[in-house]
Amino acid sequence: MARVNELIHPALPFPLAPHGGKACGFAVDEAGALRLTGEAGSDLFVDPSGAGGARPDAGYLVGLPPEGDFTLTARATVPFASVFDAGVLLVHAGPERFAKLCFEFSPQRRPMAVTVVTRGTSDDSNAFVVEGDALRLRVSRVGRAWAFHASTDATWWDLLRYFTLGEPEAERDEVRVGFLAQSPCGEGIAVTFDQIGFAAGAPKDLRDGS
Repeated sequence: MARVNELIHPALPFPLAPHGGKACGFAVDEAGALRLTGEAGSDLFVDPSGAGGARPDAGYLVGLPPEGDFTLTARATVPFASVFDAGVLLVHAGPERFAKLCFEFSPQRRPMAVTVVTRGTSDDSNAFVVEGDALRLRVSRVGRAWAFHASTDATWWDLLRYFTLGEPEAERDEVRVGFLAQSPCGEGIAVTFDQIGFAAGAPKDLRDGS
């Protein structure tokens, strides 16, 4: 039985629950679309320069997936308003060990596919500009590694990152995955994640677009 504030999504074989330093609201409609809200100033980012201090304080919705390789997909639709507004698929191993696959509003006020990998401090890597307010995102666990893909048409998937979080072997099965709505410079945001899917296994070739 689900605990209070747990979410059982019909496409996922594990429950989701809210975590983090700020609140996040969530609801699922009859079609399975997840609406996730993030508060004003919410973010998960540890600046590598040390400027401004660490601020991994956003609320996020994650759960513990089954053991073994898997693939999590979703289409993020983001009502962009402020710089760095984003809908995110999140891999979370700890407060300073996490990774984000983002559909994010750039400082040039253009929607972009962006990735962040945090091992003590965060990096920040911009991938490509997207036309429109929706982007398909995909996270795969491949052995001890992770892969981030994004697609504008659900046919060709661009590999954006292939990495590990460097978590100890004993902690590897405790890594959670899920969703984040961030608005670090804005007044809050409501992101819609639909076409959510989960499958055992990972792509056989991470680089062939499949």
